Amino acid sequence: MGQITVTTCGIEGLKVIEPKVFGDARGYFFESYNYKDYAAAGITQEFVQDNQSASKRGVLRGLHFQKNFPQDKLVRVISGEVFDVAVDLREGSATYGKWYGVVLSAENKKQFFIPKNFAHGFLVLSDYAEFAYKCTDFYHPDDEGGLIWNDPDIGVEWPVPEGMELILSDKDRKWPGLKDYKKGC
Repeated sequence: MGQITVTTCGIEGLKVIEPKVFGDARGYFFESYNYKDYAAAGITQEFVQDNQSASKRGVLRGLHFQKNFPQDKLVRVISGEVFDVAVDLREGSATYGKWYGVVLSAENKKQFFIPKNFAHGFLVLSDYAEFAYKCTDFYHPDDEGGLIWNDPDIGVEWPVPEGMELILSDKDRKWPGLKDYKKGC
């Protein structure tokens, strides 16, 4: 017990988790997930699916969400470094449309808990990154939603280094902005 430190992020429900890492000359060990520690921090969700992706430098994925089957997510980077973002889409929330970002890396071993009804995305800052996440609902391909990554109404300050060429999927280039999302698109 007590193997994590949890930091709140100014948007209710978002949490950055730092595990206690035990290292020596051989390498390191840490618990990437322990229900008891997470429950003590208020994260009691049942995760039903683990996902992993690999991306190269400049890949920007997001901002994604599931419309009718929303998912809580616990995300981390197991190789490389990303800038990870969550946008509050909870109707009636005092922080609706606000975003929070955190650097997740294999080195810092931080995790980011993103509750249901948030859009999520990340930008790969290293040459290569492997991204892993737990979800509380199964993926439903026909339920995908998204917001355009550079919507000025959200104003995410992506840390794009000079000279970096962004790589986005066709779908991620075409998502609507927050104003259109509010209209039910």
